[in-house]
Amino acid sequence: MNNVSGRMDLLRAQIEEANYRYYVLDDPAITDAEWDALFRELLALEAEHPEWVTADSPTQRVGAKPSGKFDSVVHSVPMLSLSNAFTDDEVAEFVQRIRKELGTESPEFSIEPKFDGLAISLRYEQGRFVRGATRGDGVTGEDVTANLRTIKSLPLKLRGEDVPAVLEVRGEVVMPRADFEAYNARARASGQKVLANPRNGAAGSLRQLDPGVTAGRPLAFFAYALGEVEPATGVPKRHSDVLSWLRTLGFPVSTEASTTAGLEGLLEAFNAMAHKRDQLPFDIDGVVYKLDRFDQQREMGFVSRAPRWAIAHKFPAQEVTTRVESIEVNVGRTGAVTPWALMEPVHVGGVMVARATLHNADQIARLDVRPGDTVVVRRAGDVIPEVVRVILEERPVDASGLALHQPFEMPATCPVCGSAVEREDGEVVARCTGGLFCPAQRVQALVHFAGRRAMDIEGLGEKIAEALVESDLVHSPADLYRLSVDDLMAMKRRQDAREGAKESQATRWAENLIAAIAASKQTSLERLLFGLGIPDVGEATAKTLARHFGSLDALRHADIEALMAVDDVGSIMAHHIKHFFEAPHNAAVLDALREQGVRFPEGLPKRAADGPLLGKTVVLTGGLAGMSRDVAAGRLEQLGAKISGSVSKKTSIVVAGEAAGSKLAKATELGVEIWDEAQLTAFLQAHEH
Repeated sequence: MNNVSGRMDLLRAQIEEANYRYYVLDDPAITDAEWDALFRELLALEAEHPEWVTADSPTQRVGAKPSGKFDSVVHSVPMLSLSNAFTDDEVAEFVQRIRKELGTESPEFSIEPKFDGLAISLRYEQGRFVRGATRGDGVTGEDVTANLRTIKSLPLKLRGEDVPAVLEVRGEVVMPRADFEAYNARARASGQKVLANPRNGAAGSLRQLDPGVTAGRPLAFFAYALGEVEPATGVPKRHSDVLSWLRTLGFPVSTEASTTAGLEGLLEAFNAMAHKRDQLPFDIDGVVYKLDRFDQQREMGFVSRAPRWAIAHKFPAQEVTTRVESIEVNVGRTGAVTPWALMEPVHVGGVMVARATLHNADQIARLDVRPGDTVVVRRAGDVIPEVVRVILEERPVDASGLALHQPFEMPATCPVCGSAVEREDGEVVARCTGGLFCPAQRVQALVHFAGRRAMDIEGLGEKIAEALVESDLVHSPADLYRLSVDDLMAMKRRQDAREGAKESQATRWAENLIAAIAASKQTSLERLLFGLGIPDVGEATAKTLARHFGSLDALRHADIEALMAVDDVGSIMAHHIKHFFEAPHNAAVLDALREQGVRFPEGLPKRAADGPLLGKTVVLTGGLAGMSRDVAAGRLEQLGAKISGSVSKKTSIVVAGEAAGSKLAKATELGVEIWDEAQLTAFLQAHEH
């Protein structure tokens, strides 16, 4: 029995060590499969010996029974709020006040991102987590211990032996952006309620009466301050050192935390954080400045319920309210009919926004958004703005109190070509059935076909594509290769006459475009496949299909079983690919492209027989200074790597260049190995032949 008990203790220690390396150090030591094996073994042993289950066991994060209510918790040390600064001048006043009262010319500050989540306090006694509470009014919060236990990045037992008898740690519960988007995507697909934004998702998850619901939400925790500590003799003398100390105890601490001195340092840090804000894996709404030395904090003291030694420098709001003027639909290159809200223009996160996506008919029904409604619009980084909720109290009504506008209904026919709009069973997207007969689909299909990652026809943007379709010169991509300079100039003259503009005699643009179209005839099979716009076939899948089949004819005649034998091709994608190549009009386009001289190497390509990256999947994201991503991908493939366009648990390495976004965030969350450009360059140089 002692051997079993010892094995259980060892398993708990191994799992906690793995969690610490994954969540705190971002340096996983074991694979997901190895972690799962350890966890399953511990579950089995605890099921056999329930008398040896401990409260801080990793298995005890699943959540207790619903409580029905939350008990109140009086904070032993009040959880104070922060004063806000919205301008550089307000920050300057903050620094000047400190300089004057401390007599210090260049005070030192700790700088941290201001998390956009829910503030909580965690209490540990003898190194074990015993209680967690929300901030509440700063003096009294709600006991959410059972819910907090479900958060895997929150330590249930502190690391090390020399820990205070009582330790209260303050921090923020957040919902990582990638996990929030994935959660909402699953919710939309299953017809469930979506979360409004990551902050509401985090706060709402912690206040669930059933901890089992909380356990199913993707929450994370970051520590940033102390409450009660007893004894306090070993506490560091600087806030920045406290953050390092908390990390050694097992708490996740933001890697964006730093120190600086003086006003100039604070403003530089703020601008740097604002620049990288959209690349962070979690939402922030500003930067927090704190005097780094605790003796100086005590000297500055407090005013009302906020410290005088700290301030939050806020970013412009990324959620704002505005009024919906109308709801219209847009038809994309695949026929997807997407509803949009046209709104009174408003600044969101520093960008003027007049349109916001409503995703699909189900989302409109859930929101019940109508013309005239006042709505909350959200924008995060480069993400398309979206309507997140309607302020029903402000909905316009008539004299009898009834809403002036009826619920919006998706059109039964395409607003561009008049073809039927249909929605297949099991899909959330409605589509125009007009195909290339629909001008809207033709325009977008041409823009996609000419894109840099596809056939790379420089100069063929949306405006030219619209003119070509409107002039009835191009009905399919193959028609591009029949165009002449005279055709383009005649099109331009008709356009000038219609717009009342002076007729242009310049032909250089037309000559350049015809030359670019001619140059695109020499391409690769993967570029052509991507440019054709086959449903579900992105750039990475196009490359995989090209490498697997080697020739266009082999792919065109492949059956469902052969298609499903390709990496990353499932049943639905296989049927879409098969349907695309069986369609007579698509077959005619492919034959016409060959007739017009579009050529690409065919025959099964040679794969790396061996190499240092054989069996590894690599994702490239962001910009590279020393080489293009295409060149980098080719060199990595020569070393045996498989290049993918998406990050998953199967990803081995993510190469993150300048302004890497959601893929870097996803890699960070999954614990995937991340290289910067310097590491990539060094690796490639080390393996040059």
